Amino acid sequence: MKVILLQDVKSLGKKGELVEASDGYARNFLLPRKLAKEANAQAMNEYKNAENSKNYKIATQKAQAEREKKVLEGKVFKMTAKAGQGGRLFGSITAKQIAEEIKKQYNIIVDKRKVVLERDIKEFGTYSAEVKLYSGISAKIDVQVSEE
Repeated sequence: MKVILLQDVKSLGKKGELVEASDGYARNFLLPRKLAKEANAQAMNEYKNAENSKNYKIATQKAQAEREKKVLEGKVFKMTAKAGQGGRLFGSITAKQIAEEIKKQYNIIVDKRKVVLERDIKEFGTYSAEVKLYSGISAKIDVQVSEE
């Protein structure tokens, strides 16, 4: 019997998947516990619509990430900071500050956890960073730190 899972079921599948289960297992365990629903015509139509919706959402997110990558790729973000003797900064330039600068300059919202720095920025100079926009899509940027 084909069923559509309403919740994750161990050894059978994840929520939203269309799976084949034995008749007894489906009737005596899955259906009474509301873990799955029978894959009739209406349920199959809803399943296909949900799949199409999910695929469309993924495609639009990937397209948006590609557009943002084209905008950000190779850009240099100039940041200023106060420093003591020898060019050492008071504190450091953080991923949060870089994400705020990206939002300010290009109006692209980037989560601070998606900005990956090779090392901490604690001195003046130019540093490279990677901005992860989507799974498998990232942009390389440069961060130039100068004195205020």
